[in-house]
Amino acid sequence: MIRRLALLSVPLLLLVTTACTAETEAPTPNQQNAVAGRPSPFQDCAALTAAPDGSGGGSAVEGAAGSDLLPELTLTCFTGGAPVALREVRGPAVVNIWASWCPPCRKELPAFQRLSERAEGQLRVIGVNSQDSRGAAQSIGEDFGVRFPMLVDQGEALQRALRRKAFPLTIFVDADGRIRHIDTSGALDDARLAELVQQHLGLSVPV
Repeated sequence: MIRRLALLSVPLLLLVTTACTAETEAPTPNQQNAVAGRPSPFQDCAALTAAPDGSGGGSAVEGAAGSDLLPELTLTCFTGGAPVALREVRGPAVVNIWASWCPPCRKELPAFQRLSERAEGQLRVIGVNSQDSRGAAQSIGEDFGVRFPMLVDQGEALQRALRRKAFPLTIFVDADGRIRHIDTSGALDDARLAELVQQHLGLSVPV
């Protein structure tokens, strides 16, 4: 009799455990409203299809390792508004694909923010948040002071089009919208970013 009762209790325990797990993983309405009620830290994306002010595209870069155009994809903007067609984005630009759960991504984001400030008018810095939740991405933007425009790509469409799975992933795009370099070396700092911009886009950015 005791053995029968013990066996009958196992499915009930499993049912209770599953319900608890599901409940803890799903965000509560209060959590969702808290994120929705906060203003986005990122800039809007309206200006991404216009060339940076005063940009001449930099000097010619000989021997650039790549000349493919950005993929024919349209991504949503974190702040809303009209979706952005990547082929219409005007370079020169540095595009950083990141996620809040990626430690190297979090480490390098402040350097990209500083690059966007130092290179204003020469090139633009664009973020692409991938495989992430809106709340986590917004919190990182708020905590790290990230302000540059942010696109959203939860389906990994851009990475699949580029045939790259690495995180973080940084794309250097020239004034004609052509990819000059894709970096997968890990967290980039200010000096390395300036070096890559000079090498692949022909632009000098102060460090």
